[in-house]
Amino acid sequence: MADMCMSSVAHQDDATPAGSAHAAPGVVRWLSLAATPTFALMAAWTGLFSGPPDMLCMGMQGSSPVGGMTLMYLLMCAFHAGPWLRLISGW
Repeated sequence: MADMCMSSVAHQDDATPAGSAHAAPGVVRWLSLAATPTFALMAAWTGLFSGPPDMLCMGMQGSSPVGGMTLMYLLMCAFHAGPWLRLISGW
C-alpha cells in the first residue's frame, strides 16, 4: 500500500511542464525588484496628492506631513529593499 502512495507522488512530478520550473525564479526576481520602486512611487503620490486624512488618521492630523498611508508606503519600501541591496552589493 505504501508503494502505491509513493508511486503516485512520483508521477505527479512528471506532470510538470519542462520549462515551467526554470521560468519561475526569473519572474520572482523581477517581481521582487519591482516592489521597492512601486511602493516609493505610491508614497510620493500619496504624500503629494492626497486629500485630507481619513477618519482613521484624524488623531494624527497636523502632527507630521509624512503620516498615515505615506508612512506605511515608506515602511513597505524599506522592508522590500533587500533584493535591491543584494543587487547593488553584487556590483
